[in-house]
Amino acid sequence: MYEGVNASDGIGIGVARVAVEPDLSFTPHPVEDAAAEKGRYEEARARFIEMTDKQIESMQARGLVAEAGIMGAHKEFAEDDGLIEQITADIDAGKCAEQAVKDAYDMYYDMFSAMEDELFRERAADIADVRTGLLAFLLGQELVDLSSLPENSIVVVSELTPSMTADIDKDNVAAIVTETGGRTSHAAIICRALEIPAVLSVEGATKNITAGALCIVDGGKGTVIVDPDTDTLSTYRERAKALAEEKAALEAFRGIPTKTADGIEKLLVANIGNPSDAAGALEHDCEGVGLFRSEFLFMDATELPSEEEQFAAYQKVALAMKDKPVIIRTLDVGGDKEIPYMDLPKEENPFLGYRAIRYCLNNPEEYKVQLRALLRASAYGDIKIMVPLVTCIDEIRKVKALVEECKKELDARGIAYNPNIEIGTMVETPAASLIADVLAAECDFFSIGTNDLIGYTMCADRGQDKVAYLYNPYQPAVLRSLQRIISEGNKAGIMVGMCGEAAADPLFIPVLIGFGLGEFSVSAPSILKARRIISLWTKEEADALVEKIMQYKTDAEVKAALQAAAK
Repeated sequence: MYEGVNASDGIGIGVARVAVEPDLSFTPHPVEDAAAEKGRYEEARARFIEMTDKQIESMQARGLVAEAGIMGAHKEFAEDDGLIEQITADIDAGKCAEQAVKDAYDMYYDMFSAMEDELFRERAADIADVRTGLLAFLLGQELVDLSSLPENSIVVVSELTPSMTADIDKDNVAAIVTETGGRTSHAAIICRALEIPAVLSVEGATKNITAGALCIVDGGKGTVIVDPDTDTLSTYRERAKALAEEKAALEAFRGIPTKTADGIEKLLVANIGNPSDAAGALEHDCEGVGLFRSEFLFMDATELPSEEEQFAAYQKVALAMKDKPVIIRTLDVGGDKEIPYMDLPKEENPFLGYRAIRYCLNNPEEYKVQLRALLRASAYGDIKIMVPLVTCIDEIRKVKALVEECKKELDARGIAYNPNIEIGTMVETPAASLIADVLAAECDFFSIGTNDLIGYTMCADRGQDKVAYLYNPYQPAVLRSLQRIISEGNKAGIMVGMCGEAAADPLFIPVLIGFGLGEFSVSAPSILKARRIISLWTKEEADALVEKIMQYKTDAEVKAALQAAAK
């Protein structure tokens, strides 16, 4: 049995098809005719864009609107003026087209892959995908084709790129196994959208899994079983049948309000990373957007996005959601999110340094560009502004003062906006937790970012294996912090939501109901599952469970109690 990342739920049973990737090795050579070499590059780039356009059309035709947006990002990387200028300049300086393309895309790949945040680290895979396509066309190599496969195929590949999944023969693919990638990679997102079970980051998969071998892929557990015995095969076939029945049952929760068993309404919204994700969130029956990570607009650019560019992105989400709430987090730069054109200083401990709201308040004119764009978009929907990494009351007050300045500027220009736009904070630091009562009096809402809150509270990096045992929401210190934040927000009468991964944890949802959480912001594919879990619990039952687990002193005791109580 092999283990990896549980990227897309479900059980796939079938025959392994090991995909052979193109040989992109080449020998750099001096260029005598730079114009001809630039012509080769332009031809490869044109072919890549043409291929990507066809993939976008194919995905849109299959109703994968949000996922088509991922391929749109690939096209943007191929058309990026900064990259084109760098590559053509390198060719003029004597590099062959292959070397110029590799060097330019390697620079961006290294930048993104060095980031701690998995969401941004996975952007490196998109850059690598574009690099692979361009080099393959330059070298006359064929790209991996998953458009025509035998029935019940288990695709085994070193790296599943979004361009591969764009053409995948969904009806004949039982599951996917890769040697790289995480749950937030674009390939994983597309697998979940296509509802194909997937286990990623299985070390040595292409070498250890023989083509033609019978395989079981458990996307929920993140395991791959090769050549299973009869009993194991029978057990998994029964499990696959049960999962199919459970999935069908979830459809009963589509189109209905999110309520507890005793009728208490909750708001179930989606986390998105770019405007195109809004369509996918709506397809999964979200009730709004609980977190729009605006930094993607900045990281995909070569210079600070203009007010018009930002306004267009925020307006697109507002219009897509109509009257549903849309919480947009202002620029969360720094830490692991390095943006070259912002010239952030190198720091020994960037997570405790010059980042997020600290950077924004130190660059108020830049920040006001984003705030004006958000205000303008608020005229088209229920936009709310969320401030990241708040640690003291002065930060919120300064943001609110800047918003008032922006309102006056828009008034002078005669531009409409929502004068009562809500401003809240992302509660993700121990400091914010400790002054939750003070912040609640100043904010219109709270949104708890459990990913960072757990990390900062437990002093544990979730990407560091040796301390991973500390990184979970069942830790008593984390539980006490969450209970305090939610309680103080409720006392002040403001909406309290959660946009971290814990909001979708089936074991943890009843705890959050007991704490009094009002909004659950989860990944789009988790919406119906979360609605079902919420519907199974009364507030009284959740309160009793909370009273019990808050007496425990270890995370193991808490988790065991939650597993025993799970419905």
